[in-house]
Amino acid sequence: MSVASESGIDTGVETATDTASYAPTYLTVPTRGRDRAAYDQELVHAILDEAYVCHLGFVRDGSPIVLPTLYGRVGERLYVHGSTGSRPLRMAGDARQQEADPGLAVCLTVTHVDGLVLARSAFHHSINYRSVVIHGTAHQVTDPEEKRAALDALVDHVVPGRAADSRPANAKELAATAVLSLDLAAVSAKVRTGGPNDDPEDLDLPHWAGVVPLRKGHDPLVPSADLSPGIEAPDYLIEL
Repeated sequence: MSVASESGIDTGVETATDTASYAPTYLTVPTRGRDRAAYDQELVHAILDEAYVCHLGFVRDGSPIVLPTLYGRVGERLYVHGSTGSRPLRMAGDARQQEADPGLAVCLTVTHVDGLVLARSAFHHSINYRSVVIHGTAHQVTDPEEKRAALDALVDHVVPGRAADSRPANAKELAATAVLSLDLAAVSAKVRTGGPNDDPEDLDLPHWAGVVPLRKGHDPLVPSADLSPGIEAPDYLIEL
């Protein structure tokens, strides 16, 4: 069944809502570290919603290309930002004409590095991480209502609440901005947690072992030099 997204837009795709997980496919089952793979919808959403940047991979003229870009999630659909002149946007088809245009086959990834895992042996050094990989077909968003909602989602993904606290794009800006849509269907998460996995014979070696935890944060706000007097930082920025 297709369902309405959180913004009220019908995504038109089967979602994981009924089972709370995505069905594994030949594209989403890893060949190594299968015990770290997960298909839980809530976990996938959490990983996607916490990151700022994704990497979008596709093939152009027989060569692989991977581009970092902004994105936002609305229900079971991701929206990826780009300019109207960017390569993936020129290659993707119109979302309203999917029968006539096959769109652009893509692989989108998001990764968090949560810790550096230092083992007694060089071989067992690792990182603790959370990642999501999405395979699918991306299409350009041309419906004006969906495009505006998608751009709001992109802004709010970076700073929740910011879309309502800024001037929306005008007609010229909308014409210069392109958005790709990618449905969450062939999706998997992969997670590594815990300490080093040293071999038993290495446990007595005189080397420190453990985890260097990493955390997300920001420094104090830096107001724009031309900010009008009396304009204070809004609560949603203070509470970041």
